[in-house]
Amino acid sequence: MLLKAWQFITILLTALLVGMMTLCHVLELPAKMEYPASLYLTLHRQLYAAFGPPGPGPFIEMGAILAAGVLVFLVRKHRPAFWLTLLAALSLAAGLAVYFAFVEPANVEMKGWTLAAPPSDWIHWRDRWEYGHAAHFVFHLLGFGALVLSLIADEARRRCYDHEC
Repeated sequence: MLLKAWQFITILLTALLVGMMTLCHVLELPAKMEYPASLYLTLHRQLYAAFGPPGPGPFIEMGAILAAGVLVFLVRKHRPAFWLTLLAALSLAAGLAVYFAFVEPANVEMKGWTLAAPPSDWIHWRDRWEYGHAAHFVFHLLGFGALVLSLIADEARRRCYDHEC
């Protein structure tokens, strides 16, 4: 029962992470690439306030990563679910690494700008932020897919173990 409950928690947190926290950035990307600097910076400062502390964003992302890590331990004797769960946990962690390598430096840089007079290289920082989020999403999607496949593999293993295959 613990395993099923933990699988549910991990899938739920990861689904929230992918669907709520990172897919939205990918869906918004084409339109935002056309915005002038003042509109882009206004949205950057106002629209994403709940994504960072003290909003739920960091708790969802860290919760998904930690839950996946615990799940790796819980399924350590279940092959191939173990390998898929490990892939999921590593993918979620890689997504966070991408965020801190590309997105967060852009956040810090853009916070210091005035809306009326952004620097001449603002497009470089916008692109870094947008494409960093796209990569962030790809890792989260890979992690979510691996989690779902691990559940399918674990169920197939269980059925074969119970001689239902």
